[in-house]
Amino acid sequence: MDLSFLTGIFGRILTGLPLTLNLWLLSLLGGGVLALLLNLLRTTRAGDAVASSYVFLFRGTPLLIQIFMIYFGLANFGFIRHSFLWPFLREPYWCGLLALVLNDAAYTSEILRGGLRAVPKGAIEAGRVSGMSRLTILRRITLPIAIRQALPAYTNEIISMLKATALVSTITLMDMTGIARAAISETWRAVEILLCAAVIYLALSILVARAATWLERRLSPWQFGRTAR
Repeated sequence: MDLSFLTGIFGRILTGLPLTLNLWLLSLLGGGVLALLLNLLRTTRAGDAVASSYVFLFRGTPLLIQIFMIYFGLANFGFIRHSFLWPFLREPYWCGLLALVLNDAAYTSEILRGGLRAVPKGAIEAGRVSGMSRLTILRRITLPIAIRQALPAYTNEIISMLKATALVSTITLMDMTGIARAAISETWRAVEILLCAAVIYLALSILVARAATWLERRLSPWQFGRTAR
């Protein structure tokens, strides 16, 4: 392998890292907020039906198709083209981000729902006996326990979303994968270029996994047989 070529390609692909991180972090943030709203909807029968349908739709269809439907499909509706949303939805960045947020929310809501179900009823009853309001119980008891229980599964979702950002390159966004595809079309050295991109994604995934392990040890030190420092 040509080391000078690999070094240059590494540097070139890394220029797409800011966009990759931007899409990744914003999709997790937006997906997390929407996931909370979906779980709040489940407190009513009608809301549960809406949330269940949403989750079924976005978990049951490929993310790539969702990206294409938003980027290529929404332009076919005249009321969207003439609405205030069109300046955003005609841009590939916002279409890609919207698809990532909607997809992440479906998976995160199920992960969070599993965590909420793991909250002991006794802890909630103790909060009520102590005179806490519903909001205080949610903030100080329910969510902390649910997040701790859901953290291992959510770590997998975080890493999955990192890799999923590569799909936005199909709608012309020049993230790391988009830059790698452009470099391949110029040099036809696919193996070296894709290997460089894979190494960067792998390094980021390892960092996320290590950070999640550290956080899990901090939140649940008794499970690891020592006190968190």
